[in-house]
Amino acid sequence: MNAASRTSPPGLDLDRLGAWFTAEVPGAGDRLSAELIAGGKSNLTYVVTDGTQDWVVRRPPLGHVLATAHDMGREHRVMSALQDTAVPVPRTYAFCEDADVLGAPFYVMERVAGTPYRRSEELAALGPDRTRAISERLVDVLAALHEVDPASVGLGDFGRPEGFLARQVKRWRKQLDASYCRDLPAADELFARLAADVPPESPAGIVHGDYRLDNLLVDEHDRPTAVLDWEMATLGDPLTDLALMVTYHRLGDLLGSSTVTDAASAPGFLDEQAIIGRYAAGSDRDLSRFGFYLGLAAFKLAAILEGIHYRHLNGQTVGAGFDDIGPAIHPLLDAGLTALKENS
Repeated sequence: MNAASRTSPPGLDLDRLGAWFTAEVPGAGDRLSAELIAGGKSNLTYVVTDGTQDWVVRRPPLGHVLATAHDMGREHRVMSALQDTAVPVPRTYAFCEDADVLGAPFYVMERVAGTPYRRSEELAALGPDRTRAISERLVDVLAALHEVDPASVGLGDFGRPEGFLARQVKRWRKQLDASYCRDLPAADELFARLAADVPPESPAGIVHGDYRLDNLLVDEHDRPTAVLDWEMATLGDPLTDLALMVTYHRLGDLLGSSTVTDAASAPGFLDEQAIIGRYAAGSDRDLSRFGFYLGLAAFKLAAILEGIHYRHLNGQTVGAGFDDIGPAIHPLLDAGLTALKENS
């Protein structure tokens, strides 16, 4: 990136940002250059530099978006709260609510070194021993997050944990209905079983909401350096994080890395039972009804994928891999039903 360039990437007016940066970010100059490193329908992420130091800026996607789906204040707040815990997070520097600066709220955080492993071949190049160590630490960080007492870090009011599981079941049914384009009897059965037998909730904790290996930066010594992408974080039942991570791994086997991370298929990566066992060893949470959580995770991902499938059928998506999503929903739903039946 050329530090002398004043070309503003989409969504980041460098002239407006420079004046704000100088006033709000310690030690920052106002002659900034920037590069968009992650975009699309999720939050936009930029590397910003004044030629001496680098930072990361996060803002919502361009255009009309629901504020609750891209809440910069929530991301900034939860990472700031976790600074001095065992959970590795980037250091946060400033938060801006003034939409006059960039057209939307945004925040500035540390640029952390590390690799977000996504594809199995990336891990295979490291060898099975290193891959195993990375997968073990992935689980350990999740267990550490779930051990944090929300109130002790100022997050006691970060969400409504009571009734969290029942609300999740209803939420994803509504999401699935909004993308209706075909009959999915297995989805109907899975929803009915979930709604009819919601278990007592695990003690409330901080839920990341999208925890997986490509949302974790890992350094050259295979140590986690930062958990990223906290836009779905809330208070609720933390076992939903564990179940979603496991279900992502199943989905990776179905779809491959063109659509989701398939890192779990790399030689040496912990298998499902080893992941669950390692988490259980680092946590005192009751996993006796974990089948319900796996069923809920399958239902959630099926609802998300059906939305993508619906948009693909209507010509609203571009790129490779979308043809495989519709068929992959069926084994995903079947796996959710199997998990419920085995745990009933």
